[in-house]
Amino acid sequence: MVAKGIILIVVSGGDIASVNQADVVRTLADWNSIKKVEGFPSYACQNVRMWVFPDGVLWEDDIDKRWYSATGERVAEVVFPSRHAAKSGRACLTLHPIGVMQLGAEEVPPYGGKAGDAPPPSTRLAAWWRSLLTRSKETDLGEHFDISLEVTHHGPWLEVPCLFIEVGSTSATWGHLGAAQLLGQLIHQGLGLDGSAGLGAWDAALNADEPVLITLGGGHYAPRGNLTAAESGIWLGHMLATYALPFDGQPEDGQLATGLWQQSITAAYRSTQLAFPNGNVVFSMDKKAFKGWQRQAIRSHLEDLGAPLLKRQGVLDLVQRSA
Repeated sequence: MVAKGIILIVVSGGDIASVNQADVVRTLADWNSIKKVEGFPSYACQNVRMWVFPDGVLWEDDIDKRWYSATGERVAEVVFPSRHAAKSGRACLTLHPIGVMQLGAEEVPPYGGKAGDAPPPSTRLAAWWRSLLTRSKETDLGEHFDISLEVTHHGPWLEVPCLFIEVGSTSATWGHLGAAQLLGQLIHQGLGLDGSAGLGAWDAALNADEPVLITLGGGHYAPRGNLTAAESGIWLGHMLATYALPFDGQPEDGQLATGLWQQSITAAYRSTQLAFPNGNVVFSMDKKAFKGWQRQAIRSHLEDLGAPLLKRQGVLDLVQRSA
């Protein structure tokens, strides 16, 4: 399905991984240079646009609104090709949604975004993840790259579905041309620039009631999301690491568990619902990531939201029933 509005690829000009992916995308189809937007280079191909910022974009809020204000074109979704930084230094290719829903309203997000909230996750996340898994097995990059989803984190803030697609984790691999080629080809096909229908576009009528998964708990590299979203038929929303569900401490008997964990879950739920209208949004929790009282608090809050909490097999069974 063609998005109702344009798809915007936002490039960080000071990021070699971002620039290289964008260069590959523009070599794979007939792109035209168009009028600069806010003084920055812009390009067009079919219903996709590319906007090249001079440096990073983590603090470039409201990109969707700014493009509309400058061009009159409504932005339906945004893709951010980027580099990924990690202390491990391991070569990797990653995908992830964005948001800092676990932060208090008075906090200043260290890497951009709107404290206490999250943009809608891209509906393409799971489909692109499965494509990335396949492509990585079929492509010789000359060295080993880990392949992983990441949990929801960092900025910027915007109000349309978006994702980051990244090459990591240090300057030794950010400029890796083979990695950029692999991800650039995924963006090209994933957005339908090859003449196909693309990968992962949601249709509120055709996909109504299909299960959309939000994961709770675990580490930064989303082990639950990696495993479950590898199965065909799964749609993926936000993924919240254990650190994104902060509890104040074990409450006294009869008291409610306090902390920003409720805010985090609610923001993830609401924004995922926005991304997947008419979708059946469900949760799956890494039980080992939480203490018993925390698990019970989460279950109670999800009941209040009217959101099912399923084991991984329950999610897979739901996918089978909806197929």
